[in-house]
Amino acid sequence: MLKPRVALAMLLILMFAVVGGSWPTAAAPVAGLHKFTIIHTNDEHSFLLPNPLSEVRPSEQDDSVGGFARLASLVADIRQRKAAQNEPVLLISAGDFLGGSPFAWLSLIGKAPEMGLMAALGYDIVAIGNHEFDYGPVVLAEYLAAARLAAGERMPIVLATNAQIPTGHALGRAGLVRTTIKEIAPGVRLGFFSVMGEGAADFAPLAVPVTFADPVETARAAVAELRQQGANVIIAVNHAGLTEDQELAKAVAGIHVIISAHSHTALNAPQLVGETIIVQAGSYLRYAGVLELIFDSATGKVAVRNQAAQPFLVPLDDRVPEDPLFAAKVSNYQVELNDYVAALSGGRFTDIAKTVIHSDFKVTDGPRMRESPFGNFVTDAMRAIGEEATGRPVDFAIQANGNIRGSIVPASSTAVKGNVSWYDLVSLIGLGSGPDMRPGYPLVSVFLTGEEVRRILEVGTLLSQLMGDSYFLQVSGLRYTYDPERAIVARVPFANIPIPSTRAVLRAYRVVGDEMAGPVTLVPLPRGDTTLYHVVTDYYLAKFLPMVRERLPMLGLVLKNEDGQEIGHIDEAIVRRDGQELKVWQTVVEFAVSLGTMPELYQTAAGRIVEVQTVPLIVYPVLLVVGVVAGGVVLVRRIRRRRR
Repeated sequence: MLKPRVALAMLLILMFAVVGGSWPTAAAPVAGLHKFTIIHTNDEHSFLLPNPLSEVRPSEQDDSVGGFARLASLVADIRQRKAAQNEPVLLISAGDFLGGSPFAWLSLIGKAPEMGLMAALGYDIVAIGNHEFDYGPVVLAEYLAAARLAAGERMPIVLATNAQIPTGHALGRAGLVRTTIKEIAPGVRLGFFSVMGEGAADFAPLAVPVTFADPVETARAAVAELRQQGANVIIAVNHAGLTEDQELAKAVAGIHVIISAHSHTALNAPQLVGETIIVQAGSYLRYAGVLELIFDSATGKVAVRNQAAQPFLVPLDDRVPEDPLFAAKVSNYQVELNDYVAALSGGRFTDIAKTVIHSDFKVTDGPRMRESPFGNFVTDAMRAIGEEATGRPVDFAIQANGNIRGSIVPASSTAVKGNVSWYDLVSLIGLGSGPDMRPGYPLVSVFLTGEEVRRILEVGTLLSQLMGDSYFLQVSGLRYTYDPERAIVARVPFANIPIPSTRAVLRAYRVVGDEMAGPVTLVPLPRGDTTLYHVVTDYYLAKFLPMVRERLPMLGLVLKNEDGQEIGHIDEAIVRRDGQELKVWQTVVEFAVSLGTMPELYQTAAGRIVEVQTVPLIVYPVLLVVGVVAGGVVLVRRIRRRRR
């Protein structure tokens, strides 16, 4: 049965057909084979500049990748070559053009650098991703309005097919389009739609009151609608992740191409699911995807025609020269960002390219679902600067992997070897905003019992097993041993609902001492511990954790002040300095500057989080049942023998 919203969409289509007579009949395509090329990017995440920025030396060879100026040069070259062959070229982004580097912060002061560059570069289609909602739908609406005002007719079509925007909301007036058609040759009409995947929507909590309709049902309706409007080729520009796009291709007939995003997957060759071609170009403009296609008007089929001379992914490295015009545009935005950062930091940081720490090695954010060296660096920074700002010792710092966006990659070229710039560091930890609507999640200071700290570790283990690496927690001041297989004791039959065990964490310890200074003391953190501990985390995680008790009372916790009283509102727990929210990115930068040189401690994991394998919990009740049954059998046999 169709859901009500899909049924309504179909009813509207029929209503227009009755009232208007019918959709305009599209001209039949000119018989033959029609070639066209799609240049595609995704998950640009505001990386206007090549990265690492410390590596960039425009007049020399370097190891940096990405940047809009390089993309512009490649696009111009492809367009010129294809124009000589009279072949149409489309430039498309599958979303998450915002949210990552500090250039995204400019959206908070009425600027739209990403969309401005996309418009100037001539993007045809841009999809909306989850990170476009990092500052909420009102800021997104203002961003799109600013971009449209500057771009005029060059503004790309912005697709958001399954976005459900309340009547009267500002985003509803921002020019978002449900579907669109582009005619690339007489009678050859490309139909486009875009769905936000369920997983991506889960990572857009600030999109409220905007919601997202079921992507599969929306896709079916969009395909039917576009076909009815005369589209010959159906192209989905999705922000859903590779796995969901593969499932969508299986579930929805009639999609010729899916330009994928969200999972940051660099597909060196398209995947074929049935007759659907799926491509994705990694992230951060490390690559541009180039998909050469041919449409057979006789069969209605689309095929890939890339040869060895045209790879599907083109690395945007120093072999691609920067377009001077776009390099100048990016430089202008860099000046604006420098001014904004200077204002945010009270003049302490005035140049985003300035080196803040030197490192002889990469500080990694992996492996997935494990303790990471950069996770240790971030939480140590939160703990150290949190102590300075609050004026009291901090026992534990906790941060989720989802807010740690990559690894520290120092410059590798001889002249700048080991340098890490402000921009490179903050790009890894600068997501979100606080109630002040200034960039970055603020640091939050609370008090929790030892039992509640253990519950946080249980929640992190459970959610990371169910929902992935973004929910895995990095820690400072803690060491613990856990078995991830014990997070779920069983699943409800038929419903497949997991039953948490609350026994995945086997042992936990409070670390006393400075790990950089030498040996430390480990003090057990037992179950049921009622001692109050000072804990710092970020605003995002602090808002989320108390909600756990609504679903899982056995893992509930209460955020408290130093007197053990429940905090009335989370905003009361925000750490402030000189009247301003202290942001997590500020703690990381200040910690880096205080160190000067990266300590060897962060070259590898420090053994803070140790994964082990133990006997599955389900074995114990099974053994109990077996024991009871065996005991019963023995008892029956003895009774029978006595009767004999």
